[in-house]
Amino acid sequence: MKNRVQALKKSLEAEEIDCLIVANETNMLYFTDFLGGAMLLVPKTDESVLFVHGVNYEAARVEAKNCEVRLLKRKEEMLSKVADEIKSLKPKRVGFDALEVSLYLKMKKALEKIKLESKDKLVWELRRVKDEAELEKMRKAAELTGEGVKAAVETIKSGMREYEAAAEIEYAMRRLGSDGVAFDTIVASGVRSAFPHGGCTERNIQEGDLVVLDVGAKYQNYRSDLTRTFVIGEPSLKQSRIYETVKEAQEKAFQSIHEGIKAKDADGVARKLIEKEGYSKYFVHSLGHGIGLETHEQPTLGPESKDILKAGNVITVEPGIYIVNFGGVRIEDTVLVKKEGAERLTKATYNFKIR
Repeated sequence: MKNRVQALKKSLEAEEIDCLIVANETNMLYFTDFLGGAMLLVPKTDESVLFVHGVNYEAARVEAKNCEVRLLKRKEEMLSKVADEIKSLKPKRVGFDALEVSLYLKMKKALEKIKLESKDKLVWELRRVKDEAELEKMRKAAELTGEGVKAAVETIKSGMREYEAAAEIEYAMRRLGSDGVAFDTIVASGVRSAFPHGGCTERNIQEGDLVVLDVGAKYQNYRSDLTRTFVIGEPSLKQSRIYETVKEAQEKAFQSIHEGIKAKDADGVARKLIEKEGYSKYFVHSLGHGIGLETHEQPTLGPESKDILKAGNVITVEPGIYIVNFGGVRIEDTVLVKKEGAERLTKATYNFKIR
């Protein structure tokens, strides 16, 4: 936590920003290791101040790191108290990470002649490159996610409802130490597997179905994301061809990843292979996204992305083919970008056929 705050202060110094208002709760968690603050103020020189409502005050006093915890009393207006604290620093320029329009307008008025500027990029420059403490938690989240998929492979069978399969996955991860799920578990079978965000329903999984499992565990607030696609019983030639196309696209995209590659170029590796096989119009999303304290973070791996990957980025690599009224296939891993090459954090079977 201390290193992160110090790095932010160096960025404030370089940008000639006197203090930063941190209003996004995930960013507050990143800098204080506490989830439940109302607002965090990070001055360029003085100690950070975390403003907390009474319901979370005692927890913050115990758990929050590298900041002064200040109570917002009942009927005390947060914006006024934060604005007063800012004005006591006599700043010329104040940055913020994310403020709702109404709150921004009120804060701008309260700060009078002090310049208020959006500086969320300063936080993202830090968050998108994971440190060793973050990677340790993400490796554990990835391990738990793999256990969830293992439970699914062992239990899914013809006649099981999608939400029953999801329950088995989530129970296995919870039992082994997951804080919860990184996102709502997806178990999409049959024609529903063609819906990239298909969720799970009462539908009974049937013999011959494609089944897309999109699973993510959460460990100490850090997340993982993994997708596997299975077929129940014997696959058809078309199912097998689509699966092998996606598997090869995922592998080639993974092999292309290293520090310095343009994110859009990694996307292009998978997209060109899928296009070559005649399925280009069925790859309807980007190759992947950053992941960490949130399931979707920077950088973005898509054809329009301007991001360049750096060592320490943790991303997903998840090409897919989705054919309406037939079914879909997606294969996804959470991947750590390194100076040379990349490392899969998630590990689960790629076996296509189960039962």
